[in-house]
Amino acid sequence: MSLKLKSGFTFDYDNLYGEGKVTEADLKSYEEDLKKAHEAMKVMRETGFIRGHLSKDGEPEKVLFSQLPYVEEGHLNSPSSLKHLQELTDHVKNNVDVVVSLGIGGSYLGDKVIFDVQCGAFWNSMSQEERGGFPELYFSGNNIDPRSTGDLIRYLKRAAEIKKIHGQGKEKVLLLVISKSGGTLDTMSNFMVIYEALKDEPLIDVEVVAVTDPNMEKQTLLKKLAIEKGWPQYAVPDGVGGRFSIFCEVGLTVAACVGFDIQAFLDGAKDMDKACQNDDLWQNPAMLNAALKFAASEKHGRDIEVMMPYGDYLKSVSEWYIQLLAESLGKQVNREGKEVCYGRTPLVAVGTTDMHSQTQQHQEGKLNKVVQFVRVEKWADDLPIPNAFPEAKRLADISGVTMGQALEVARQSNADALASNKRYNACFTLPELNAYHLGELLYLLAMSVAYEGELADVDAFNQPGVESYKRIMGPKLAALKAENAK
Repeated sequence: MSLKLKSGFTFDYDNLYGEGKVTEADLKSYEEDLKKAHEAMKVMRETGFIRGHLSKDGEPEKVLFSQLPYVEEGHLNSPSSLKHLQELTDHVKNNVDVVVSLGIGGSYLGDKVIFDVQCGAFWNSMSQEERGGFPELYFSGNNIDPRSTGDLIRYLKRAAEIKKIHGQGKEKVLLLVISKSGGTLDTMSNFMVIYEALKDEPLIDVEVVAVTDPNMEKQTLLKKLAIEKGWPQYAVPDGVGGRFSIFCEVGLTVAACVGFDIQAFLDGAKDMDKACQNDDLWQNPAMLNAALKFAASEKHGRDIEVMMPYGDYLKSVSEWYIQLLAESLGKQVNREGKEVCYGRTPLVAVGTTDMHSQTQQHQEGKLNKVVQFVRVEKWADDLPIPNAFPEAKRLADISGVTMGQALEVARQSNADALASNKRYNACFTLPELNAYHLGELLYLLAMSVAYEGELADVDAFNQPGVESYKRIMGPKLAALKAENAK
C-alpha cells in the first residue's frame, strides 16, 4: 500500500498499516481528531494562528512556515528576497574563496542538508573551476569546541599562505553568521574567535554577512553590529522556528553560496503543501504519515522512530529530522496544562551502514520502534559493480548489478526482515536526489509534525525545555568569567 504523488514521490506504508500493525479501527478512532487537525492546518495557512501557541516570551506568535514555499510579494519569501539572495550568489561566485557558515540547531542542521545534497563530501577538495566558481564552504558555531575551531583557523591561514606562494593575491573569507538574537553562545563565541583571528591577517580579506532578526524597532545584538559595521543582512524571521528555517533565508543563504536551486526546492515544498491540503486522509501525505506514526506510538507502543535514509549524503536529513521531531513533539504538558510527557524519540541511522550496527536491535530488540526508510529511485551516477575477480565466486556473485540496485536490494531485504518479525517500517521514495524532491520530503516531514501536534494536543511550535538549561547556563558563565578575571 502506498500513496504516490504526480511527481513520483511515494510514501509506502505497507509494513506499517494492516493486520498486526496499525489497523483501520485504530485510525477510525481518530477520525474526529484528524478532521480537527486538518481544519487547524487550514487556519494556520490562512492566518498563521495555532491554538495555544505563544512565543518563548509568553506573547502570541504566528506560525508562518507554511507560507515559505509561496514566493509572493508580502511573504517571507518574495521575488525581492530571492533577488537579494541572488546578489549573494553573484558576490561569492568567482570572488570569495571560502564561506564559513556559523549557526546551530536549524541554522546548522538544515544548512548541512543543503550542502550535502548539493555538494557532497569532496566539494572543498575541488578546484574553484570544478565548483563552478563557487567557494569552499565549512561549518562552525554548531559546538563550542576549541580544537575544531582552532583547526579551521589554522587551515584558513595555511590556505592564505599557499595562495601567496602561487601569486594569487589575498585569501577572501566570508563569515556567514546566523543567529536570531546575536547572543547564541555556541555560534557567537565561534564567530568572535574566528573573526578576531582573521581580521588583522595581512594575507586574508575577511567579510561578514549577518542573518538575524530583521526588526528595526527592537534591534538584536547582531542587527546592531551589522548596521554599525555595514555588513549585508538577511533575515531570521518571526514565526519560523529554527527547525523549519531551512525554507527561509536561514537555509537559503547557504544555498545561495553553493549554487543550490532555490526555486526548485521551494517549488517541491509548495507542491507537497498542495498535496497536504487534501482532506482525504489517504491522499494527504502529511496527515497520513502523522496518523500512522501517532497510532503506532499510542496504540502499539512504537514510540521510537528510526530515520534511516539509504545514501551517505542523506544522513544529514536524518540529523535534521532529529531536531524537528524532538523539539516539536517532546512536551511535558498539553495545551490545557496537563502533564502528558508526550513525544516519540527520534534516532539517526543510515543504510547500509547501520544494517551492520543497529539492525540487530531493530530486528530483535524491544517492540518499540518504527523504522522510516528514505530511498532514491534513480541515482544520477549509478556505478556498475564489475566482475573484477572472476576466480572469487563470492565476489563474482555480487557483480553484474549497479551500486544503486544493490543498495535497494539491501533496503528491501531489511524492510522484509523487519516486517516478518512484527517490526513496523515505512518508506519515502524520491524519484531522484535533487532540490525539488528534497523540498517535497522536508516539507512533508515539517507538516507531519504539525498534524501530530494537533493529535497529541501539544504545541508543536514552541520549545520551552530548551530554555531551562539556558537559564542555568547564564549565571554559571558569569561566575566563571568573574573567576577568570581574578
